[in-house]
Amino acid sequence: MDAIIFQTKHADLQEIAKKVLHNQRITSEEAILLYEKGELGFLGSLANAIRESRHGSITYFNRNFHIEPTNICVFDCKFCSYSRLLKQKNEGWELTEEQILEKVRSYNGKPVTEVHIVGGVHPKMGLMYFAELIKKIKEIRPEIHVKAFTAVELEYMCRKAHVSFEEGLSILKAHGQDSLPGGGAEIFDEELRSEIAGDKCTAAEWLEIHETAHKLGMPSNATMLYGHKETYAHRVDHMNRLRELQDKTGGFNTFIPLKFRNKGNQMSHIPEVSVIEDLRNYAVARIFMDNFPHIKAYWPMIGRSTAQLSLSFGVNDIDGTIDDSTKIYSMAGSEEQTPVLTTRQLVDMINQAGKEPVERDTVYSTIRNYKTHPILADEI
Repeated sequence: MDAIIFQTKHADLQEIAKKVLHNQRITSEEAILLYEKGELGFLGSLANAIRESRHGSITYFNRNFHIEPTNICVFDCKFCSYSRLLKQKNEGWELTEEQILEKVRSYNGKPVTEVHIVGGVHPKMGLMYFAELIKKIKEIRPEIHVKAFTAVELEYMCRKAHVSFEEGLSILKAHGQDSLPGGGAEIFDEELRSEIAGDKCTAAEWLEIHETAHKLGMPSNATMLYGHKETYAHRVDHMNRLRELQDKTGGFNTFIPLKFRNKGNQMSHIPEVSVIEDLRNYAVARIFMDNFPHIKAYWPMIGRSTAQLSLSFGVNDIDGTIDDSTKIYSMAGSEEQTPVLTTRQLVDMINQAGKEPVERDTVYSTIRNYKTHPILADEI
C-alpha cells in the first residue's frame, strides 16, 4: 500500500492511514473520526488498498437460493416491512413442509451450493420442526450447505423448547445445519435497540448465540442495520463488539452492512441515507473490521449499480445468484423488486466493475474463477 494515494487535509486522518499501512489496529475513537471527517476519496482509497492487499481484484459470489417459510412473526420491529403479526395473518404467508421441500427439489440438477433459510418467528414452527425439515432437505440434496436461522429465530426456538443455546444449536447441527446467517443483529446499543426492536433477542443474546455456534464448529456471518436513528458512535460500538468476538472465536466469515429502507414500516418518516453514505460506511467497515476476512454488499438491497461502486470501497463479495428470491428488502422498497440474477448476469456485473468474478462456497473456498475459466456460450 502506497501512502501517497491517501490524500486528506486532516493530519489526524493521515496518522490513521499510517497505522493501517503498518497493519496496526485502529481504535473506536479513530473509526468515529473517519466517519466524521473522512473525505469520500480518502476513505475509498484506504479501504480499497486493504481490499486489494487481501484479495486483489477478486470479487466473490455464490450460487444459492432462499427459502422463507413464513413472514408471520411474534415480534414487532419498528423498521421491518416484511413480517406480519398473527392478527395480520391474512396478509402473510405460511409455507407447508411439502411446499418447502418441493422448492428444494426444483433445484435438482442445478449447480447451487447453498440454501439460505430465514423468515418470521412463527409460534408453531419450533426447534424440532426445523430440525426435521433440515434433515429432509439433506436427504434430497445431501451436499448442499444449509445456512439457516437468525439469532432472533434461534433464541425464540430455544426458549420455547426449554433448551440452552448450545443444546438447540447442537440439535440443528446434528440434523444437518451447517452455518448461521448474520441477520437480527440490527444495532447493539441497548437503548436504541430497545426503541426499534425491543421485544426480540438482546445484543448479548445475539452475540452469545454466535459465539456458541462458533464453538460448535458452525461459522456465521454478521450484520449491522445502518441509516436510521443511530449515530456514528453507535455504528462503531456495534462493529467493535463484533470485532472483539471475532478476536475470541474467529468464526465469522463476513460482515454485511444492511441499509435501512423506509417503505411500509413504522419508521417510514426517517429518510434513507444517500449512496455516498453507503459507500462511506462500507469503507469504514473495511478499515475498522481488520479481523473479518470479507466485507459483503448485498446487491438485492442496494441495487446493482451501488453494489458495483462498493467494490472500490472495500467490498469483495456481493452475495448470490440464481434465485435470490428473498422478499425482505423488496417489500421495504429496495431497488431490486425482483431480486434474481443468472450467473452470467452476475459475472458480467463484476467484470463491468473491473473486478475478477470468483464463485465460492459458503465458507469461501473457490469453486470457479471466471477470469481463468470464462463462462461458456451455453451457460446462463
